[in-house]
Amino acid sequence: MKVLCVFSFIITITLQGFGQIKSSEYNYDVKKVRLLLKTTGNYIQAASQGTIDIDSAMVLACTANKVPISLAYDEGYNDGSYLPGSKLVDQNNINGALKVLANLEKTDRIKLLLQLGIHYLFKPFEKKEDLQKALQYIKQAMQLSDLLGIPKWQLQSNLLLGKYYAKANNLAASKKTFLQVVTESKKLKDKKAIADALENEGTYLPFSDSDKEKTLSQAAIVYRSINEKEKEAEALMKLINVYFMNGRLDIAEKKCLESIAFQKKMGFKHTHYFATTLSYIYLVKRNNIEKALFYAINSIQTMEATNDMICADNFYLRLGNVYDFMGHYDEAIQTYKKSIDAGTKNINSGSWYTSFITIVKSLYQNKKYKEAINYIKKIADNYPPKNQFDKFNLALIKASAYQKMGNVSAAEKFYLEMEGHSKNLITSETAVTMTSAFSDMSLFYANKGNAYKAKFYADKVLSINKETNQNFNFQELELSLFKIDSLTGNYLSSIVHYQKYNQIKDSIYNTDKNKQIEELKIQYETLQKEQNIKTLKVQTKLQQSKLDKSNLLINLSIWSIILLLIIISLLYNRYQLKQRNNVKLEIKEKEIDQKNSNLQHLLDEKEWLVKEIHHRVKNNLQMVISLLNTQSAYLDDEMALSTIKSSQHRIHAMSLIHQKLYMTENISTINMPIYIKELVQYLKDSFNLRQRIRFQVNVDNLELDVAQAVPLGLIINEAVANCIKYAFPNNQDGIITITLVANAMDFYLLTIQDNGIGIHIQDKKNSNTFGMSLIKGLSDDLDGTFSIENNNGTLLKLSFKKDRLSKKNT
Repeated sequence: MKVLCVFSFIITITLQGFGQIKSSEYNYDVKKVRLLLKTTGNYIQAASQGTIDIDSAMVLACTANKVPISLAYDEGYNDGSYLPGSKLVDQNNINGALKVLANLEKTDRIKLLLQLGIHYLFKPFEKKEDLQKALQYIKQAMQLSDLLGIPKWQLQSNLLLGKYYAKANNLAASKKTFLQVVTESKKLKDKKAIADALENEGTYLPFSDSDKEKTLSQAAIVYRSINEKEKEAEALMKLINVYFMNGRLDIAEKKCLESIAFQKKMGFKHTHYFATTLSYIYLVKRNNIEKALFYAINSIQTMEATNDMICADNFYLRLGNVYDFMGHYDEAIQTYKKSIDAGTKNINSGSWYTSFITIVKSLYQNKKYKEAINYIKKIADNYPPKNQFDKFNLALIKASAYQKMGNVSAAEKFYLEMEGHSKNLITSETAVTMTSAFSDMSLFYANKGNAYKAKFYADKVLSINKETNQNFNFQELELSLFKIDSLTGNYLSSIVHYQKYNQIKDSIYNTDKNKQIEELKIQYETLQKEQNIKTLKVQTKLQQSKLDKSNLLINLSIWSIILLLIIISLLYNRYQLKQRNNVKLEIKEKEIDQKNSNLQHLLDEKEWLVKEIHHRVKNNLQMVISLLNTQSAYLDDEMALSTIKSSQHRIHAMSLIHQKLYMTENISTINMPIYIKELVQYLKDSFNLRQRIRFQVNVDNLELDVAQAVPLGLIINEAVANCIKYAFPNNQDGIITITLVANAMDFYLLTIQDNGIGIHIQDKKNSNTFGMSLIKGLSDDLDGTFSIENNNGTLLKLSFKKDRLSKKNT
């Protein structure tokens, strides 16, 4: 049930900032927010009768109020100001928080270490590894605090260490640590630190320890002396738990009344937790049922006024218990249904299952036995009990229902099942339920005439009271003891028990008290009617306001229509003028469109003519190549043939550019990667190289102007042809590498390299050849820088500016 109550809501509800609580009717500072969280969490833990641990209860409280869970524990160092990494811890992003921690120094680092320690120390369903991680961060905070020598953080680190020892069940070490903090705080004359140490020590001492009451009382006194009202209220709340758990209900009643008055005075509006506790006390004591009803009603009114619905199931359950106890079963059933509805729709604080059980009890007490049994089956099938306590209660209600129906064997079966579920359930929190259940079981066997078993379970009630230091006494127990003594012949004792039985019964059904109760019910119903009347008055005022607004809107609409007609007439006049102007503009627009169409036609013709020129230039160059090829057929001179062959290559390099220009849509630039690869392939085929010489071409995706592409193509043609002819004598194998890249300095860089025999740069014969002169001349045309060197072969470099001609023209 703990998992159901806590983690289903932790996952689905996003935690928000805590500067202001959700209701718009009240604003709390950080101190009051913490008081609300502590009050809510402590009540959930107590109302669950031990089925929800305190840390899970705090998670529920923080989740319901939409604040980080750490806010319930970080009061020693968190004043609401920004702390780097804090939000990451709240979001369980520990890796992210550790990265932030690595960059923090001094005080902020200590704060985040403490928050990491709190994160692991107060995790619900604590694990050993969580406690170890908590201790790791606490010790780091202590070491840094000692290194910096700041007393405040030394005390805060030691306070958290004391809490660690308490959570680790090392109460001796915990008590010793808190005592050290008290001693050091006295030396520093820091009353707040003294009170905090006392309050924490008292919180973690067991209820059986006599020092718990004393320590918490001292803390409350110190808080009062320094005007720490919220912390005084918290200490008082914990004292009430001590009195309640130790069976001192008279003192608990008195302190609850003091708490309600004190909280109202300090502006804390959530008094319903103590009001419902008072209702429970009066119901258990059986001596003032009208007060039980008053405070049950009051708790619901305050709960609804503050819209604090986290424990609504328990508050409605309490009012239902009072109605049930009074014998007003119909009202009880309706109220229990409200409890179930609240428990299944809102955050479940653990009471709605008890409400279902009490509905069944009210049904069979109202002699609706069949309906009660059917209701048990329906709820038990749809919502099976999640823990031993709910299983105990379910078996009890089944036993009671069958007992009322006269099915003794079935009743005994479920009573025994109930007893089986009671193991390990007997605590201070569950004492009232346990003693009431075994009182019923004792009476069951007394009615059967089995004095032995009846006495056994009556003694068990007395044993539970002794074990939990309580003194619960029910009319069923006294009636059972009366029957037991009658069966065993102990008539004097039986008369005493019968008188006690009548006293309890009379205290419940006193006529004057019933009148007072009815008056309280009438007051409650009257108050609800008054609330309804106020609501109706507000709705009437709203409707009148809407009517007034409607009349005003009608008047405004009439004048708006008149004004609109005037505006429309003016606009119509303007429209006529605009229409005449539009006619003139349309005529001019048609003239402009016609001129644009003509210009577009001329542009298309121009592009077509340019393409045609490139086509004819390419054809003419091909014709020149063919003429040179024909001429070479009549020549025997090797030098002349070589010269004609070189000329053909140069002309083809230019022809290829013109071919590209007329074959593409873009008639102004050449795509260099495609051009260079086709030029290289042509030269390779022309020299019939096959696989003897391989080419490696690495060209950026560049588009060059024709004025740059033509000389660049001729340079590449000339250089590659020379490499093929001279770099690899005697049909040697080789590699020619061509690269053309753009660099960051607004330049292009062309490199052509072979791995052949190299060139003698100082040889004038080589430097004055026609090919070399042509390359140098074309480099000058490009305004480029040309160089040639030997580097495992010949390396030619040419660097030239981008868009040379376009820049000159501008």
